[in-house]
Amino acid sequence: MAVAETQLYAKVSNKQRSRSTSVLLESLLAKGFPAHIAQKALAATGQKTVEEAAKWLHSHCNDPSLEDPIPQEYALYLCPTGCLNNYLLEFWKESKRQCGKNRAHEVFPHITLCDFFTCEDQKVELLYDTLKRVGESFSLRFPPSVSLLLHSSTSYLGFFIDDKHANILKEFAQAFSSEASAVADCHVKPCLKQLHLTLSHKFYPHHQKTLEQLAKCINPEETCQWVAALYSRDMRFVHYQTLRALFQYKPQNIDELMISAGDFIYVDPTEQSDVSKGWVIGTSHRTGCRGFLPENYTERANESDTWVKHREYVFVTASRLFTQTENETNVKTNGEVQSPSMLRSLTKMSQNATLRRGLLVMRHGERVDQVFGKSWLQQCLTADGKYYRADLNFPSTLPKRKDSMKHFEYDPPLSCCGIFQSRLIGEALLDQEVTVSYVYSSPALRCIQTAQHILQGLKLDQKVKIRVEPGLFEWTKWEASRVIPSFMTVTELVEASYKIDASYRGNFPLSSLVPSESYEEYVSRSSAVIKQIITACPSKGVILIVGHGSSLASFTRPLIGLPTRDSKDFAQVVRKIPSLGMCFCEELTEENRWQMVNPPVTTLTHGANAAFNWRNAIVED
Repeated sequence: MAVAETQLYAKVSNKQRSRSTSVLLESLLAKGFPAHIAQKALAATGQKTVEEAAKWLHSHCNDPSLEDPIPQEYALYLCPTGCLNNYLLEFWKESKRQCGKNRAHEVFPHITLCDFFTCEDQKVELLYDTLKRVGESFSLRFPPSVSLLLHSSTSYLGFFIDDKHANILKEFAQAFSSEASAVADCHVKPCLKQLHLTLSHKFYPHHQKTLEQLAKCINPEETCQWVAALYSRDMRFVHYQTLRALFQYKPQNIDELMISAGDFIYVDPTEQSDVSKGWVIGTSHRTGCRGFLPENYTERANESDTWVKHREYVFVTASRLFTQTENETNVKTNGEVQSPSMLRSLTKMSQNATLRRGLLVMRHGERVDQVFGKSWLQQCLTADGKYYRADLNFPSTLPKRKDSMKHFEYDPPLSCCGIFQSRLIGEALLDQEVTVSYVYSSPALRCIQTAQHILQGLKLDQKVKIRVEPGLFEWTKWEASRVIPSFMTVTELVEASYKIDASYRGNFPLSSLVPSESYEEYVSRSSAVIKQIITACPSKGVILIVGHGSSLASFTRPLIGLPTRDSKDFAQVVRKIPSLGMCFCEELTEENRWQMVNPPVTTLTHGANAAFNWRNAIVED
């Protein structure tokens, strides 16, 4: 393609398709919005359309910071598109599945050209003009392909840009920085150090080898069109966590936050220590309002999910316009055109055909005293000591035990919702074709019932029996009675039709559980028990452990080689683990170690359902 044609293509592809900012501003002013508020709305929405800006203004009508002259922060990134980007996104997905989320997952694949800087709302359009002018001046100098060299360390994995190409990109960043600083009266600092495209950052050192293997499946020479893109973010929430609402929530009190499914909420971790259990306080990205909301209505989002793309310049080189894979037939998968070579690499990256040993550690389902309080048993006993169902969420019956029924007070059963939750998890595991080979349970009745109903959901209740392991019981310091509960015996459990392995002898005798044990004693017990269980289960497949909120960290961290948490941090983590919360580890036999990966099923989230008195609500005034 001729040089003149290449320039023309670049100009056409980067032509502004939206109306100019002045026209957008005039339209908002005509609707009666003040100029500074209208400019703020345009900056917050990327100055794309009047409709988007007007919608933002209506959503923020109760935003207490609407009048505050706080500008957005802007950054200039060089982003890959095409086949290379598909490789990178597949790496993002697979690395998160196998090694968990790390710092790199917070942002999309990119090379930072100019780090975040502030710009007054009324001058943002000058940044757009600068990007276009500087992009056009560098379009002929931009390299046909950017040379990427893989670099790895114990906390960083990514591609370094070859010096020859990096120098051109640095000159581009310097030119944008100089002109933007001059015309928009802002301080723009170009990145002049080693340019890089981060793959993983701040990961656990024992994940390094796995991440390197995944990175080698990326072909850095694949077809790629590079785009210089200008992004913005709200500078007030830079160090906050970003949550995504899963469900709608309507406030019950004046200090609560209205959220809709898909909303993003900014949460300051330093403000959560005094918040009631199960709640967080945050600020809505959509409305700017602040308030309390139920934590189980949300999930963690990525930092860049709330960023706004303003403008971009597409670097189109002559070689890229005709160097398509002419000798390979492209295949379309999931709406993306991919070459056979790429499909082979992606298949290699995600392939996990060999059945490995896995460890699925799970908290029990909803316990009856979690809903009805510690005095739940008093609510459903008649004067002569017989059990009756005072609410539909109480179990229909209680299993028979030889000692007093009052022992259920410290060894409570599941609620009916807890039974349903457990069976639902079992059915989900069945749908995912999870092969459960062994099941271990804490001696607590709620854990045994959870294991039983999970097996029923898996349709394995006639094939796999539950091994009751006293060493799996929770940290005894947290027992309200300050004594070890009187658990049902194996004989009683079998007689009550629970599928118990009566021949199993626990690694940690029940008599060895110490009331109010120290944190160090609990950690030592947990570490010893999990190692003994792993040794006793050599067959491939999943080992299911049903325990308590404390079980998730205390059984998995020793297995994957992580140090023990401080007892205060440990308690903070445990209090946030919901019913049926779970984590999953898989064995890497060839490396003689275990790694934590995403659980085989998604989380189970639901809202509260308060008791209802029809007489008070409907009849009485």
